[in-house]
Amino acid sequence: MHTTPLDLPAIQERLTAAKGRGFWRSLEELAETDEFTDFLHREFPRQASEWLPNMSRRRFLQIMGASLALAGLTACNGPAEKIVPYVSAPEEGVAGQSLFFATAMPRGGYGLGLLAQSQMGRPTKLEGNPDHPTSLGGTDAVAQASILTLYDPDRAQEITNGNASSSWEEFAAALKSQFAQLDAGAGLHILTESTSSPTLISQMEALLAAAPNAVWHQYEPLNRDNVYAGSQLAFGQPLEPVYHLARANVIVSLDADFLHAMPGSVRYARDFAGGRGAATADTRPRNRLYAVESSPSLTGAAADHRLPLKASQVETFARALANALDIPVDVGDASAIPANWISAIADDLRAAASAGLVMAGDQQPPVVHALAHAINDALGAATQSVTYIAPLIGRGASQAESMSALVNSMAAGEVQMLLILGGNPVYNAPVDLNFAGALSQVGFSAQL
Repeated sequence: MHTTPLDLPAIQERLTAAKGRGFWRSLEELAETDEFTDFLHREFPRQASEWLPNMSRRRFLQIMGASLALAGLTACNGPAEKIVPYVSAPEEGVAGQSLFFATAMPRGGYGLGLLAQSQMGRPTKLEGNPDHPTSLGGTDAVAQASILTLYDPDRAQEITNGNASSSWEEFAAALKSQFAQLDAGAGLHILTESTSSPTLISQMEALLAAAPNAVWHQYEPLNRDNVYAGSQLAFGQPLEPVYHLARANVIVSLDADFLHAMPGSVRYARDFAGGRGAATADTRPRNRLYAVESSPSLTGAAADHRLPLKASQVETFARALANALDIPVDVGDASAIPANWISAIADDLRAAASAGLVMAGDQQPPVVHALAHAINDALGAATQSVTYIAPLIGRGASQAESMSALVNSMAAGEVQMLLILGGNPVYNAPVDLNFAGALSQVGFSAQL
């Protein structure tokens, strides 16, 4: 392209003759060369309008937004793919017809009976199993949403060894090699979440029989340690309370969110709701719920009477209530506890007798659980509104103590092989234990 050479003397003369301030972007603009003039006419034609006279800024943005959206529809077509649900279709499968499978979902170590709806081998919906005693056809939001975890794009897609890809064969070979170096399982520790699964317990017992020196730990941050310790105080052995809200007319919740956060809450919510109807000659009286809690909960929202207290004051409330029911306990300073609440609840529980029920929350200390057991026993509710069975989780052992013992063994170099089956202890173990630091002292560790 031909470019007219700049006449520098002429430019200097123009600058000298100029009066006042002048603005220019380039020497070509200052010299008014032919090339710059042509560029100016192309960029800004003489007859061009800078803006449509009736076009508002909002209308312009609407048109531009619609244009971009329509352009995106034509530009983002994905490649055609075929979905092949089966390589070999099962005999009972009919295209377009759902299959239902009975299953159970672990919730804090306890099973929740569910029915899984499947379309061509893909689970699509979870509902309660009407034949399972923990749900009776009901479910909750957590169980409903758990179906999404099957399709989570962040789920592990392969086996890894450190940051490198591996395979099941390599993992099995490494596991077998490490296990062969142990003396009857000495140095092998297995960490799982809370479980009451008969299948998993049977498998673990078989493994411990083959490796008697191995140690099995169970841990979850929200556990039943206080429940078992409370029954140990009350009965001399750890026991599992099972509440029968369908038989209870007066219910007292001591920071126990039994409608949402406790094991068996789906069944408890159903039984509780069944007693909220109007009393008739053919039905039991409408139940009454007193909720004493340290933070808002679904149980508190559904209560007939709700008393907010500090978590540290719930024990004092339980002591005052037990004392009002003629159970000899040291109450201490109960000035922060409303006396009218104590007297009203005590009168209702006396009138209800075996149809009364006091429940303590898992987060409350063992003494609160022991007081609740004592009150239920005094009312005669121990075989009516609440019954007791052997512990379902870890035979009642303390999970906090088990986790602490595991970390101490790892830090001391006594753990040669650690298998983590579920859970994320680096994240949810107590921070003062420094689980991650102790894990670095283990020779071989694997997480499934």
